[in-house]
Order: sequence, then C-alpha cells, then structure tokens
Amino acid sequence: MSLVGSDAVGDVDPGAVEDFGAGRGPSWLDSWLADNAEQVVRWRRHLHAHPELARRERATTDFLVDELESVGLEPKVLPQGTGLICDIGPESPHGPRTVALRADIDALPLTEATGLSCSSTVDGVAHACGHDAHTAILLAAAKALASAPELPGRIRLVFQPAEEVMPGGALDVLEAGGLDGVERIFGLHCDPRLPVGQIGTRVGPITSAADLVEIRLNSPGGHTSRPHLTGDLVHALGTVITGLPTLLSRRVDPRTGTVLVWGAVHAGEAPNAIPQDGVVRGTLRTGDRDTWAELEPLMHELTSSLLAPLGVGFDLLHRRGVPPVVNDAGSTRLLRGGVEAALGERGLTGTVQSSGGEDFGWYLEHVPGSFGRLGVWSGEGKPLDLHRPTFVLDERALFVGVRVMVHSALAACVS
Repeated sequence: MSLVGSDAVGDVDPGAVEDFGAGRGPSWLDSWLADNAEQVVRWRRHLHAHPELARRERATTDFLVDELESVGLEPKVLPQGTGLICDIGPESPHGPRTVALRADIDALPLTEATGLSCSSTVDGVAHACGHDAHTAILLAAAKALASAPELPGRIRLVFQPAEEVMPGGALDVLEAGGLDGVERIFGLHCDPRLPVGQIGTRVGPITSAADLVEIRLNSPGGHTSRPHLTGDLVHALGTVITGLPTLLSRRVDPRTGTVLVWGAVHAGEAPNAIPQDGVVRGTLRTGDRDTWAELEPLMHELTSSLLAPLGVGFDLLHRRGVPPVVNDAGSTRLLRGGVEAALGERGLTGTVQSSGGEDFGWYLEHVPGSFGRLGVWSGEGKPLDLHRPTFVLDERALFVGVRVMVHSALAACVS
C-alpha cells in the first residue's frame, strides 16, 4: 500500500494493517483499524488532493468537523475559522488527566510533481510535508478512541492550522485556550529518512529555532566610475552576505548549531549605476533556546560594525519565528512506551536534532511533551525529501501513526 507504487484506493493490501502492531491491542483499536483501513487511506488521499494554505484551511476544517460529529464528538473550531480542538473522554477537575495529541493541517505553496492519481487539484498548493498524513492519523485515532468502551482520561485532539508560516498556528491554539487543563502533549511528523514501522525519538532538542532575517541597505547611489563619492551598496551587500555568517560563527558557541543562510538578494538594474537600495533575506537558526533569545541584538551589532566603514545605511527586520522543540524526559519515556506497546521494540529508533523549525515548540513552552519522527519511507528507491514537489510516502505509516498516538495517549493518561 505504498504510494511509491499504485495508489488506487481499491488496491489497499488487506495485510497492510497487520504489518505493524496488529494484535497488540487493545482489542477495540485492532477491531477499528481492521474495519476502517480503507477509510483511513481515503481520508488521507482526499486531503492530499485538496490542500489549503495556512489560515485558509476552511474546507479541511469543515471536513474534520463533519467526520468528528459523525461519531458523536463535539469539535470546537478556533476563533479565526480554521483548525479545531475536540475532547474525548471523561472530564473531572480533580480526576483523570487530559493529554493532547496534535496534527497540523496546512499545505505548502508549491506545485506537486508526483504523478499520483490523488495529486493536488489546487494550482500551486500541495501537501509536500506530510500534513495530510498527520491529519488523517489524528482523525483515525479520534474515531478509534471514540469507539473505546472506556478511557482512562481525557484526550484533546488539536488539529492545528498554519504550521508552515512563522510564528505558527500553535500560537492561535494557545490564544484560544487550546491547552488549558492539558498536562502533556504529543505529536508526530513524517520522516522520509526512516523506514515505515519505525519512530524516531529523542530527549532534549529535536528541532531548532528558526527566524527570518531581512536587511535593507540604503545609499545615495551614483555612477560606478566614482564609487568613492557615494556608498557602494552592492559591495556592502556582498560584505554583509559573506561577513555576517562568519562573524556570527565567532561570537556564538558553535555547539549551539547556529547558522545563518541567505536565500534571496536583490539590488539595482543597470550595470553602470550604483543603486540606492538593496535587500538580502535569509533564515537564522539555532538549536539552543538561550542563544535564540540573544540573537536579535547581536545581529544588529554585527551588521552595524560591518557597514560602518562603507557609508551605507541599513534597516534590519528580525522576525522571530519558532523556538526549538525540546522534548522532556518524562514525556519521551511515555512516547517510547507507546511505541513499544504499539509496535514492539523494533519500532523504536533514535534520531538527531535537525536545524528545521517546527511550531510544536510553542506548546512545550507551556506544557511538557514529546515530538517524534514517523518513518514513511517504503524501503524502495531513494527517500524523497520533505518540501519537494516529488515527495511521496508509504501509506502503511498511517496505521503505525494511529497506533502510536493512541498508545502514547493512553499511557500518559495513567502515568
């Protein structure tokens, strides 16, 4: 049932649900997955074919509301109209714990090039980061949990909008009280470097802080034959482009994984005219929470020192993005226990900290939790990375994700 091969809903392998974790219980989860395997795949393919950008996920939200209400649940749409939260299980101010499970629902502004029959039907928008899978997994976990005869606590589903933009839709959830009363939160993200059937976990930072940086330079401009009479803006841009990352590497502890990389630069049109303005944009990332808090003033200081001798002014826009996702030890122990209960020891693997950003980090500023990596590589061919138009995943990972989310939530409710 890999999307690397055929992808018609009718060709779901009857044994796919048994590949990973079947028979490990609880019995209601085994029964629900056995009865609804093709439906889970249909949900994912529907979402894949109808992607929506950040904070425009209205059809996705409506779809989720309808599906959750169909099993008697009462989802609450977030105030801005996209994304929702939904509780399952008993409520008691002094009783069972409330544990949150999160999925992100937005897509990316790029054109899909997979050739799948469920490819995006929306020009220039595609689920190239696996959020369609995350959403289908949490929806399936919700319906499976709703079928349980009894739950040991309350489980809050967080279908979050706008993960792909900074500072992220997690802040919308927090502002709406989405984590009020929650004691722990868990999430999974597709990882095409891991084979399907494995979950990568780690205590401590698993992603990095990510900020956007824009530096606009200004100069009187002039003729390229007389750079000594003005501020040579293009030369100054080159100085910033090469010098700022170098200076940062000497002012910040290299063990923090701090890196500044430029992605766009523009200045001028005529080859014989020194322009009056120019801009360079990039991302600034660090794996250390304390360093993240210090970077903005440091960037101003270093930019000023680089440009001071050149007679060129600047404006620096430092847009704080997301903090690192820092998994606490207790929650990661519970997540690992959920993986072992769902899949056995073979399902567990370690993982490294990435320099990518993920707004799940905002949740962990408020409650403890753990974020794991869901293997989605079929094992055939070269893994296809996230955020590429050619990204595909093995749909057996959907059932792995459901089992791990359910078992982790159950374990956390009774911990």
